[in-house]
Amino acid sequence: MSTLSTTALAGRTIAVTGAARGIGAGITEAILAAGGNAVLLDLDEAAAGETAQQLDPGGAHTLAFAADVTDPVSLDRAVEATTSRFGRLSGWVNNAGIVRMGPAETISPEAWTGELGVNALGVFLGAQAAFRAFDGAGGAIVNIASNAGKVGFPNMAAYNASKAAVINLTRSLAAEWADRGINVNAVCPGSVATPMLHQVAEELARDGKGDAGTLFAGMVPGQLGRHVTPPEVGEVVAFLLSDAATIIRGQAINVDGGETPY
Repeated sequence: MSTLSTTALAGRTIAVTGAARGIGAGITEAILAAGGNAVLLDLDEAAAGETAQQLDPGGAHTLAFAADVTDPVSLDRAVEATTSRFGRLSGWVNNAGIVRMGPAETISPEAWTGELGVNALGVFLGAQAAFRAFDGAGGAIVNIASNAGKVGFPNMAAYNASKAAVINLTRSLAAEWADRGINVNAVCPGSVATPMLHQVAEELARDGKGDAGTLFAGMVPGQLGRHVTPPEVGEVVAFLLSDAATIIRGQAINVDGGETPY
């Protein structure tokens, strides 16, 4: 159950990329619980629609729309659909991301470019789309980075680099767009119980690191003693989208159960 006010985002419409599952779905859930409208953007429009139906059975407060975060035209079409349905867009969450495991020495230029394209360029293009959509009226942007962008984990060089880029981009945009009334922050999840974390465990298992189920079960913050859940990340994101977060700017906030001390 959400601890954020049920009216914290009342009357506001927030777009969430990569919203069909995992953290994106958890963020959508938190936005709805805080009284907002949520636009679920995802390459898999059908899956986004299923999530929207599950979280908002009547469909009054959600819109599912296909969007490619690496394509500015696709993002602008999503904005057009959003404004046509709900009116002004007041918030944007850059959540879409991918991870490809492997030793740094074997990463091809194409694989590097592909991962940075979604995780870093996609965040930048999403922020630009939000800037255009806000049209001088201000708004809030939250970027989903990772504690990997602060720590760096083995066999994830491109992912680590992409998330570090998101953290620095967040600081840059917060400073540059403050006078436009746009507040920009990031959150840095760690071991969240998502399909992506299951993917990491499965890839480690294929590399002979152990049983996938056992690996997944062991990926928990020691201080918390369990996985973080997507809705828990979503509550922090919803707070950062609200007026209560006005004094929090350009930050990369850890939401990892104490895994990362800085």
